[in-house]
Amino acid sequence: MEPTLIVLIALLVFAIIFVKKTVVIIPQSETKIIERLGKYHSTLSPGINIIIPFIDKAKSVVILKNGNYYNSSTIDLREQVYDFDKQNVITKDNVQTEINALLYFQIMDPFKSAYEIDNLPNAIEKLTQTTLRNIIGEMELDETLTSRDTINTKLRAVLDDATDKWGVKVNRVELQDITPPKSVLTAMEKQMQAERNKRAAILTSEGEKASQILASEGTKAAMINRAEAEKQQSILMAEGEAAARIRKAEAEAVAIQKIAEAEAIALKKIAETVGNSTNPAQYLIAQKYIDMMKNITNGENSKTVFLPYEATSIMGSIGGIKELLKESK
Repeated sequence: MEPTLIVLIALLVFAIIFVKKTVVIIPQSETKIIERLGKYHSTLSPGINIIIPFIDKAKSVVILKNGNYYNSSTIDLREQVYDFDKQNVITKDNVQTEINALLYFQIMDPFKSAYEIDNLPNAIEKLTQTTLRNIIGEMELDETLTSRDTINTKLRAVLDDATDKWGVKVNRVELQDITPPKSVLTAMEKQMQAERNKRAAILTSEGEKASQILASEGTKAAMINRAEAEKQQSILMAEGEAAARIRKAEAEAVAIQKIAEAEAIALKKIAETVGNSTNPAQYLIAQKYIDMMKNITNGENSKTVFLPYEATSIMGSIGGIKELLKESK
């Protein structure tokens, strides 16, 4: 092979290598930091970029991939997710708990992420762990288990403020698992069961109370209705008795009136018979007295009859009436 041909081939190979080193194609959502002679020169944008070979060089940064750290000259500008390993934290009431967190962040300034921090993924991980310990240390276990949103908000605010110097934006933080010790879980289950039993007992007692109230209200209503019925019955009976007494009194009044009329007629006839010199009333009384004396003397054991002293006047009247009767005959 001729020397000229060898030189041409060598020049062609050098040209290809030079062009490859000169033209840099950057994919979308990625970038590279270019240093010229060890000093920051530029940040490459997506597309075709021209650099000076052997003078310009892409800066190497540390990235986290599949749980391991690698050196790479490419900086990913997309939102990234870091799934940190479980860590032990201690709550305010001295309960050791395991917590696993997810961190969503995005590099907003490649220059700061490359020059303001040496190992960005490791720095974010350690900052997240220490911040999480501080937040959980201010909360009791029960509050920790029920306040995930509060923890996420506080953690994101602290991390976003701290990582702003590194050109990183922390979008959100999520707590995957909060795992207390088995003894605490057992105690919590017993407490939960006791609380459920308590609520069941309260609901049962409230149901019984409501049932008794309804029953008593029913009994009360029945007694009121019964008393009202008895009242109405008493009123009707009283009205009936009053009406009956009125009717009876009216009948007695009519009977008395009839008797009075009959006696008046009888007295009138007696007066016509015995004349005006004798009182008809005394005449009737004397006649009734005589009839009574007949009944007394007709008895088997009526040999002796005792008359009161006041009877002498009546006897005198009877004698007078007897004389009148003889004259009338």
